[in-house]
Amino acid sequence: MRRVLIVAAVVATTLAGAVTALATFGLERRLDVGTVRLSVDPAHDGALDLYVPLVDWGVRFPVVRLPVRINVDVRAVDRDAVVALAEDGRLDAAAVRAQARDALVYYLRLAILVSVLAGLALGVLVAFAVRGGRGPRLRVTLPVAAGTSLAIGVALVVLLPPRSNVDSPQYYANGPEVPTALRALESLGASSKTLDDEIDEQLVGIARFVNAPAGRPPLANSLPRLTVASDLHNNVIALPALERAARGGLLLFDGDLTDRGSPVEQTLVLRVARAGTRLVFVSGNHDSDVLERKLARTGAIVLTRSGRLGGDGSTDGRIVTRVGDLRIAGYDDPLKRLARDRYRDNGAVYSRAEQERFAAWLQALRGKVDVVMVHAPALAQLALKALREEPPAAPLLLIEGHTHKAALERIGTVSVLNAGSVGGGGTGNLTEAGGDIGLARVTYTSLPAFVPRAADLVQIDPGEGEAQARRVRLDPAADPQP
Repeated sequence: MRRVLIVAAVVATTLAGAVTALATFGLERRLDVGTVRLSVDPAHDGALDLYVPLVDWGVRFPVVRLPVRINVDVRAVDRDAVVALAEDGRLDAAAVRAQARDALVYYLRLAILVSVLAGLALGVLVAFAVRGGRGPRLRVTLPVAAGTSLAIGVALVVLLPPRSNVDSPQYYANGPEVPTALRALESLGASSKTLDDEIDEQLVGIARFVNAPAGRPPLANSLPRLTVASDLHNNVIALPALERAARGGLLLFDGDLTDRGSPVEQTLVLRVARAGTRLVFVSGNHDSDVLERKLARTGAIVLTRSGRLGGDGSTDGRIVTRVGDLRIAGYDDPLKRLARDRYRDNGAVYSRAEQERFAAWLQALRGKVDVVMVHAPALAQLALKALREEPPAAPLLLIEGHTHKAALERIGTVSVLNAGSVGGGGTGNLTEAGGDIGLARVTYTSLPAFVPRAADLVQIDPGEGEAQARRVRLDPAADPQP
């Protein structure tokens, strides 16, 4: 029995190593029209997925025989190609398809090799770990590991690559974001010529949207969205991008609108108060009490740990503020700069006592709030530890900033979102080696209760002008609905 169990352990760990490697190995490939990321998700109905975050739609082909999904995600679009497509209205679809097919073949070959080698390495490691005693010798366990990894490789070669006619695609998106043309595509049949013509037409429309986003007509009956930004650091150059992203929706600004919070900076950046239909603001360690009051006087919703701030510096005492269909609370930064101290820099180190105060403040809001805004992740460390140990029953979106790095973490029902720096870290960093301009958009439902559905993290290279968008599903249902 001992020998049987050891052999079974070698087989199981070899298989586990291969599956883990397959699930974690991704690859980005450059095409003429942009960049795609290829990856594999195990434990799904076998399919090949092409997803375009820009227009929030994808197409799924049930052509994979293994229970895995091969993902081809459009991560970046080449601006020159987009402009040319918008102007000429033509695309060599056959050439792009050939490039995509070659990229997929290269990725699958590499993924299979990595999976086999990872499985073999883990199996051999276990074989050496259990050698000796009354168990089987290495001359038994090593061939078992090698044979299992070889069998895995054969199975992947036979079952992983798509091997069917692509004649029954399924189109999907979140809500009514699906372009009208996709509904027409479903009735076109399997005509290759017709399909290419329709795709060409849609790509031209997408290209024109990228080239002139302000001309995009508003979507009716779409799911509500909000824009998340922070850390402008007085970079007024980035304001037009923020205004375009927030147009027509709620803007949550999570601190560091300025560098010192001084009166000169306040005059320059108050334009952000008019971005979006409503601005909700919490201070960061580079903002000031004077800036908070000035924003409040412009009509912005300025949140503090003790309630919404008025233009005279008083608060209403209601910690949770209802903004439309959302319950939002914000924690003003304890290191913000004060006019009475001549806007002195208070640093960026948050004491244990400050962390405990925030954790106690957040604990009292469990079940009473949908969105919580706090500038510094370090301030929320103890609170996040408590949330990991006991996640709330209802979904909670926790918005952070300060680090200038986009990040998204799931902790049970809690989504922790950092949009990066919408100012690229400030005008002093807008060089070729500077930081990216970052912001995020969150799609959610509010009835019968608040549920965040997806987060789009957008990063723009200020030197190259190249933009990348990454969509992460936040709702419990992992699969997009047709």
